Amino acid sequence: MITPSRLSNFQSSEKAITSRPMNFESKQTTGRSAPAAPLKNVRVIDLGQYIAGPGAAMVLAELGAQVIKIEPLAGDQARHIGRYGESMIRAYSRGKQSIALNLKSDAGREIAWRLIANSDVVIQNLRPGAVEALGLGPSAVRERFPKVIYLSISGFGDLGPSSARPGYDIAAQAESGLMSVTGEPDRLPQKVGVPIIDAAAAHLGAQAVLAALYGRAQTGVGETLRASLLEVALHLQATTWCDYLGGAPEPTRIGDGQPNNAPAAEVVPTRDGHIVLSAYADEHWARFCRVMGREPLATDPRFCTNALRVQHRSELRIVLRECLSSFTSEECVALLSRNQIVVGFVRSYQQVLQSADVQASGILVDALGADGERYPSLALPYRLGDAPRATPPAAPACGADTDRLLAELGLAANEIDELRRAGAVA
Repeated sequence: MITPSRLSNFQSSEKAITSRPMNFESKQTTGRSAPAAPLKNVRVIDLGQYIAGPGAAMVLAELGAQVIKIEPLAGDQARHIGRYGESMIRAYSRGKQSIALNLKSDAGREIAWRLIANSDVVIQNLRPGAVEALGLGPSAVRERFPKVIYLSISGFGDLGPSSARPGYDIAAQAESGLMSVTGEPDRLPQKVGVPIIDAAAAHLGAQAVLAALYGRAQTGVGETLRASLLEVALHLQATTWCDYLGGAPEPTRIGDGQPNNAPAAEVVPTRDGHIVLSAYADEHWARFCRVMGREPLATDPRFCTNALRVQHRSELRIVLRECLSSFTSEECVALLSRNQIVVGFVRSYQQVLQSADVQASGILVDALGADGERYPSLALPYRLGDAPRATPPAAPACGADTDRLLAELGLAANEIDELRRAGAVA
């Protein structure tokens, strides 16, 4: 095992290790291509589980950071919840290196500290109090390494009475008001069909880290960052919340459509499916009526203003069905788009893959494993200049990089074997 003398040597070198310079200077480039890996000098420790924390670390990995995923000996909990959990790993842990440590052991924690010592960012979204119980919470880490940027993502924040509650995406959807406005008025409240709060927390967490990295380049000091699923869920509803805080009535579930505009986000059946349509500005409504050959509807006393269209929404929906139900969804999109009317084809996942726009975007990429395995995945939803989308490395197996990372820390093969026999690593 790692001996006390080796640990002492490590501790005496901490200051030197964490003072390594980070280069964030702006550099002019020739041509139109932008660097594909702007975070190539950044090292990230990912202590997270499931989506929010690992997702934030994955964004940084896609931008070029070296991300080391520290997993329990049995692996991220997502590895144990079936096919969907494995998809979480594929989606949010690609491009990382994995080391499996028993952080409840002294030797496992020592290795974690050695990895943190040479890192710029630590990210965690474990249950409340878990990292603190291990001695690896933000206060302990940043007291020892002030340059480290430490991001914690919790369910309900660290200041309120629910700070100790475990929090998943669905709880945030419920407690932020999102479920109360999602679904049909005469049915139960509904969740959004995907874990949208977890996914948004991942991207907003990465955004906070990027801001802190820029700040550290100016001050030389890291930062403690805290986000919560509850706050992210509220933030995603900013327009509705600002409307309510400004005196609007309590928002309710109305299914499709928007409460204050019509036609807006209206789901309309077509000959082979559904479209969603918005034409609530009076000019757009008049244009829709003209395109449909129904000009009198523009001056119909039920429909001549947005407020009247909202008031007579049920009759309006009948008119929309009359106008569009004989067309296919593709025909509706072609006709209305050609006349600058907002419309969308309500696509299944299979139909999304057939979309020429999705195919042209390049967001669909293959992740490539070290063994040559490939699996389809999604790139980040933006491009850096004209740089081509890279083929991202696949998500690692639990502990796939344990031996190599320990060797980089200076451990000999016999010491690694001893750690494995002692149950400190896997």
